[in-house]
Amino acid sequence: MTKNLELGLDTFGDVSVDAQGDLLPHAQVLRNLVEQAKLADRVGLAYFGIGEHHREDFAVSAPEVLLAAIAAQTERIHLGTAVTVLSSDDPIRVFQRFATLDAVSNGRAEVILGRGSFTESFPLFGFELTQYEELFEEKLQLFTEVRKQKPITWQGNTRAPLSNQSVFPPVENGLLKTWIGVGGSPESVVRAAHYGLPLMLAIIGGEPHRFAPFVKLYKQALEQFGNPLPPVGVHSPGHVSDTDEQAREELWPHYRVLLDRIGRDRGWPPITRDRFEAEAAPEGSLYVGSPETVAGKIARTAKILELDRFDLKYANGTMPHEQLMNSIDLYGTQVAPRVRELLGVDAAAESELVSR
Repeated sequence: MTKNLELGLDTFGDVSVDAQGDLLPHAQVLRNLVEQAKLADRVGLAYFGIGEHHREDFAVSAPEVLLAAIAAQTERIHLGTAVTVLSSDDPIRVFQRFATLDAVSNGRAEVILGRGSFTESFPLFGFELTQYEELFEEKLQLFTEVRKQKPITWQGNTRAPLSNQSVFPPVENGLLKTWIGVGGSPESVVRAAHYGLPLMLAIIGGEPHRFAPFVKLYKQALEQFGNPLPPVGVHSPGHVSDTDEQAREELWPHYRVLLDRIGRDRGWPPITRDRFEAEAAPEGSLYVGSPETVAGKIARTAKILELDRFDLKYANGTMPHEQLMNSIDLYGTQVAPRVRELLGVDAAAESELVSR
């Protein structure tokens, strides 16, 4: 559905460095993140998502609190997560927090639910990794019941049962917009289709066209379940600067630190410059370069996967706040209009879509 492609931003609140190369305190990173969201709103982007993590290199562990602060200082941009780790949370409390965010933002709240690619929240909140699948499946099932905003009678294995229980506050208008974040599992794609929820594909490596079979599977499963076609989106990392060379040189040292740090935890080999360049190439999953380069790459991905939204993960490692702000500005003022041109999107129609 590329005719009305929305463009958004995602961040995990990566702890960044100052002008001297020293790591900023988490508190300053959070304050900077509010400024980044305000800029995203000013340049007309559709969505700003904040991921949840519980480790030293990411500053955001309570995204809904930060999103509420951002809601008070923005006007149009939709606000949500990237993702909410539902497996280690309570579905009712998640719904209540986002229903509250929806109220204070005048209907701009969204939530992307997923299992997350990090597992620190499991021991932190007392959950067993041996229940990884069961926790997510049961909690997603309960969340979808809560989302209907009717009295709930429910029973499972991972929390106490409910009997004719109402949940407050309700969402003011309609249902809370809820996506399912998927990293590349066919089972997760079918699960999203089963519940009739929008699909957000996290493409963080390899060629985006490899995910076309997942989109096809999603549509086939929706048809089999008798559900209408919801939006399909992609979340991928990148960075925008004035030229391709500048963008790559700005991103590379911070991206390398990020990937190597995570790789040490997961047994990956150190990232090489050749691999970085391959991901930054036209067929890779790293949207880094000048506005023209990034716009062209987004448009190609949107056409191949028939996307309704593309979210750029603009913060990748310790990149300074000033470079992140410049990337956001270029993404909103130059990349977004160029993507509309390439896809033949009417700017007035997109503006109406964002304002809903």
